[in-house]
Amino acid sequence: MTLAALLAAVYVACGGILAVNALHLRRSRRTCGPLPDPPPSVSILVPARNEEENLRRLLPTLLAQDYPSFEVIVYDDGSTDGTWAVLGSVADHRLRSAQGDEPPPGWVGKVHALFQASRRATGDLLLFVDADVALKDPGALGRLVRRFRSLPEPAALTGITHLTGGGLLLVSLVPFVILTSLPLPLAARTRVARLSGMNGQCWMIARETYARLEPHAAHRADVLEDIRIGRYLKARGVPPHSTDLQDEIQVRMYGSLAEAWSGFRKNVYPFTGESVWSFALAHATYVGLFVLAPLVSAWFVLAWYLLKLGSDRIVRMPLWVSAAAPLTLLLGAALQIDSAIAHWTGRASWKGRTIVRRTLEKAGDRVGA
Repeated sequence: MTLAALLAAVYVACGGILAVNALHLRRSRRTCGPLPDPPPSVSILVPARNEEENLRRLLPTLLAQDYPSFEVIVYDDGSTDGTWAVLGSVADHRLRSAQGDEPPPGWVGKVHALFQASRRATGDLLLFVDADVALKDPGALGRLVRRFRSLPEPAALTGITHLTGGGLLLVSLVPFVILTSLPLPLAARTRVARLSGMNGQCWMIARETYARLEPHAAHRADVLEDIRIGRYLKARGVPPHSTDLQDEIQVRMYGSLAEAWSGFRKNVYPFTGESVWSFALAHATYVGLFVLAPLVSAWFVLAWYLLKLGSDRIVRMPLWVSAAAPLTLLLGAALQIDSAIAHWTGRASWKGRTIVRRTLEKAGDRVGA
């Protein structure tokens, strides 16, 4: 097989996965079971470190929900801005706030914040959301609960959210990679734990299941805790189901391209497996497919555009983002190098905290991988 034929086969496979995912996500929007009477209570859990601006957007959308029984628990993870003041300015009995300082040794701040919030929860269901999330309308929480109730038990609900804000050239790479490489319908149906993951921006699980497995405690040192928790849950018989949540959840991830670059710098290297060899393999594969392929045949530029356009249409990206596909793919290659160097040299950080490279815990301390 020639190199051109091999590349063509890979692109066809990526296109096939993209098509399967598009159909799956379209169908998932129609899967919504009825609510029992009375409906289950929900605890919405939010980690907040220096999230003053985001909380001003998020909290009104949460407290405007017409769902009959829910609480919002926000854990202030040692903020140095006005986060605590914003929480104190909201007079609503459904909002409960807790204030922490630095996480204990061996814990990532966000993971510790969510674990602490979960221990204060009283709802039948736990909904974990990031502070940069907003619920789109007052019925969004009810639809999320109905989606969750329609899943075979036990299960976790997660999915594709509506991504907005700045830095979309980089942000659009996240759904592009997922939708062209991971067949979402198989993620919940196979027994392979690595063929799974979670979107940490929004996911739901029964409180009893969470208390039994305590996934945040099991992955206390993981920067990419959502992916590892998804695999951890699946390995223990609780598969995450990825659905289209764009009508319910909007996420303003970053305000600018520079902010997006800084944010992804902390995540990209851990995503490749946190070793020199796994990074080298992942980076070489990416560069071969999305940087050097046009040197083999100019037709692969068209393949770039078709895959990126398809992914962008699924997640409702603006057309100008799709038009800039070659620039996005080049930025992705450069970002991978920058992320690896930042982690190797100890310069990876986020919101004033250095990201410590994950090491293997003592036997018995780590529950899942």
